[in-house]
Amino acid sequence: MKKFYGLMIAAIVLTVLLFVTGTIYTIREDQQVILTQFGKPVGDPISDAGLHFKMPFVQKVNILEKRVLAWDGQSSQMPTRDKTYIQVDTFARWAISDPLAYFQKLRDERSALSRLDDILGSETRNAVAKNDLIEVVRSTKDRVPDTAGLQEDELIEFEPITIGRRAIEQKVFETAKAKLADFGINLLDLRFKRINYNQEVAPEIYLRMISERQQIAEQFRSEGAGEAARIKGKMEREVKKIGSESYREVQSILGEADAESTRIYAEAFGGTPERESFYEFVKTLEAYDMILDENTTVILSTESELFRLLKGKSGE
Repeated sequence: MKKFYGLMIAAIVLTVLLFVTGTIYTIREDQQVILTQFGKPVGDPISDAGLHFKMPFVQKVNILEKRVLAWDGQSSQMPTRDKTYIQVDTFARWAISDPLAYFQKLRDERSALSRLDDILGSETRNAVAKNDLIEVVRSTKDRVPDTAGLQEDELIEFEPITIGRRAIEQKVFETAKAKLADFGINLLDLRFKRINYNQEVAPEIYLRMISERQQIAEQFRSEGAGEAARIKGKMEREVKKIGSESYREVQSILGEADAESTRIYAEAFGGTPERESFYEFVKTLEAYDMILDENTTVILSTESELFRLLKGKSGE
């Protein structure tokens, strides 16, 4: 009898535990719940954290995320409008905005990621196919090359950008966001994580990049050579100017010295006819000393002032 009562008590306790565990459930801060009854959602989504109750054995708790979730797409090869194949790797951030619609159409995160692959991958491919390679690679249409210090005739004509990668990403984001809203998904952000050139066209792209860098380097070298020539020309003009001014200063000093010498001679020999004659005689002798030596042959007119003294010296 005691054994029978013990079994009954154990059965009652087990039933109560099963009832309690089947009735009470908890929700964390980062979770939200959809209750289903025989596979169909019942009631509104529950997002308040804490203890909650449900019908035991009939209703099932389906837990969904409230946090921001990541989507990391696979790198895919796709063509641009100018028929260049590139590898595009994208990533996005998303969250469940409508739990009921999300659960009815997707059920779980695995299905959601699959749908994200389809929509984001398709929209990325469409956007890349509508634009040239340079639009996809360069980050913004406002990006311009650094031309500081270059003359207008030295500038390289770069291919113009009308859209840029940021605008293409935004276009993909807006289009995909509208489509994913029907599935209860709020797309928060989308970016191109990596863009690689196809191995077949990579050498050609690299050669083009090298050519552009070489052109820019050549422009800087040309600018440097021009600046060096300008500095050298300025230096030569300064040297010539200094030399000219020095020569003029020397000639001025020599002229002043000759004038002073002449003045002193005039004062020393001038004033009387005898002094003037003596002065002329001395200057004539100085002239003889400069033009005559033992090997000099001179032909003079009889009217020459030089001949006059020689004539007088010979006894004439």
